[in-house]
Amino acid sequence: MSKKSSDEIISVGEKIRMAREGKNISLDVVANETGFSTEYLEKIETNATIPAVGTILQIARALDIDSAILLKEQETEVINRISASEKRTDNYAYKTLTPGVEKKHLKAFQVTIDPLQDHSGVGYQHEGEEFVYVLSGRIEVVVGENINVLNEGDSLHFNSGIKHNLKNLSDRQALLIVVIYVP
Repeated sequence: MSKKSSDEIISVGEKIRMAREGKNISLDVVANETGFSTEYLEKIETNATIPAVGTILQIARALDIDSAILLKEQETEVINRISASEKRTDNYAYKTLTPGVEKKHLKAFQVTIDPLQDHSGVGYQHEGEEFVYVLSGRIEVVVGENINVLNEGDSLHFNSGIKHNLKNLSDRQALLIVVIYVP
């Protein structure tokens, strides 16, 4: 990967594209390894969409790269987009609570989901386990075909290898702590 000046931020999409091309891996191979369409992966690489944490974990695994490199940059990109404009590709934001955990299995995030919104792309799905704790708001967590409704103070632990999605059911932002374990 080429270096840019410290003032110039390399987006997560560009880092993914550079890693993929550097390893001479086609979008089709990444699509088959992750289950995402090549169109969705192209949107990520061209910064037309901000990928979910689970998506980044799956892509990093498919490319055999450390997800922490991408997650740190993703957090910066999300913060910059929120600061620059209220319009976002996705209806949530997250902040890494465990910086510097390269090559570790456990990662924690503070997730904010906009009122009455969910992730607008594909459902999350990644190897491992996930724990969600609701700090404020009312959310719906769909795991496979099972619907879980969580209120402030509620939590849920599940197999993150099953397709899952988060949705804010309230008319105010929902604030969550999400811990992901990836073997």
